[in-house]
Amino acid sequence: MAVKIRLKRMGSKRNPFYRIVAADARSPRDGRIIEKIGTYNPTTNPATIELDEALALKWLGNGAQPTDTVRDILSRQGVMKKHHENKLEAKASNK
Repeated sequence: MAVKIRLKRMGSKRNPFYRIVAADARSPRDGRIIEKIGTYNPTTNPATIELDEALALKWLGNGAQPTDTVRDILSRQGVMKKHHENKLEAKASNK
């Protein structure tokens, strides 16, 4: 099963609010999810992001692929850098 970390749209018309979720790649955008990782509200200035870094790192470590928008959000929060450092650390310890 291919897992994606992506946005699930919530909120009312013209007032979007998103949940950052881990979901099966074949399920619809607002369909069944595996786990909620955080929230993203682009309507505030600046955009509000609440993220569980441990869950995000767990799913990235298990091979989940983030969408382009989620990758940008994770990069701004520093999660992608931590994931990269964890990969390099694991590779160095295997030698």
